[in-house]
Amino acid sequence: MKYLVWISRIFVGVLFIISGLIKLNDPVGFSFKLEEYFSPGVLDLPIFLPMALGISIFVVIVEVILGVLLLIGFKPKLTVWSLLLMIVFFTFLTFYSAYFNKVTDCGCFGDAVKLTPWESFTKDVILLVFILILFYGRKYITPLFNTKTNWMVGGAALLACILFANHVLNHLPSVDFRPYKIGANIQEGMTVPDDAPQPLYEYAWRFKVNGGEQTIVTNGEYPSVEGEFIDVETTQIQAGYEPPIHDFTIEKDGQDYAAELLEEDKLIMVVAYDLAKSNYDFFPEVAQVTNEAKEKGYTVTGMSASSDDLANQVEQKYKLDFDFYFTDETTLKTIVRSNPAILVLRKGTIQQKVHYNDLDKLTL
Repeated sequence: MKYLVWISRIFVGVLFIISGLIKLNDPVGFSFKLEEYFSPGVLDLPIFLPMALGISIFVVIVEVILGVLLLIGFKPKLTVWSLLLMIVFFTFLTFYSAYFNKVTDCGCFGDAVKLTPWESFTKDVILLVFILILFYGRKYITPLFNTKTNWMVGGAALLACILFANHVLNHLPSVDFRPYKIGANIQEGMTVPDDAPQPLYEYAWRFKVNGGEQTIVTNGEYPSVEGEFIDVETTQIQAGYEPPIHDFTIEKDGQDYAAELLEEDKLIMVVAYDLAKSNYDFFPEVAQVTNEAKEKGYTVTGMSASSDDLANQVEQKYKLDFDFYFTDETTLKTIVRSNPAILVLRKGTIQQKVHYNDLDKLTL
């Protein structure tokens, strides 16, 4: 039992630290995932929506600290109980999500590792087994250092997490795992290879035959049946290839200008997924930067999911010499974790991406 506890201790501790640090690298992205869970279509807990970012930061820091405390063997009773309660909650959450097909990606490892709902649930069940081993064998969890050193290690880990969270919140994630990272080409990200797997469907055809009903299942072809057709039920049994970027548009008056704008040699994108929630203090600087860019031959476009009326108000109030186009809000949140933010592109390839706090670092 002692050796099994040691194996579980290392496995769970390391996994919690890795998982926590990946999400701590992008707490805003994890908060968007929590908003999905809190939405009316899932858990229907709207009271928590305004607190999503704060909850995300708290959860990921706790995740990292619990992993550290487990590895050094400090406060084993508190640590193991906390791990158990956390994994039971997340096992329920991932099962609910998988069974009812509510959230297609749990966000357990941020954008670094994508897991299907059932893969997430399986991962949590495996973790639950290891944590139960720790729970029943917690007497074998002994500290690696003396009490003072353990407090220092735990405190240092907590301080490091807080400082790191503060940095990425006021700038951008230190490591970008998304398909819109610097150096990525948007057109290439939308391309589907010729040999890409195609989706497979199963068709259940219902016919009225000799006064009764008969169901025939095929992979698409119409069955040869001497009877009256009633209906057909289609079920996807295997998903096809989905390109990393599959929902990118830049629309104006019902027309998509993405293909045209992504061919621009010098393009500035001002991204504000929701102008009602934007940090307006930085729009005067956005206006200055974009004016300088236009003088240097850049094409400048705004991208938002807000209404035309709100976009026009912001353009007039802050004297923005460019128009906002419509792009899906989820897409804009994926592109950059700042509202507003500026991207510099060259023929669809992202050259620079800056948070509103770093507009002065933009080079044209």
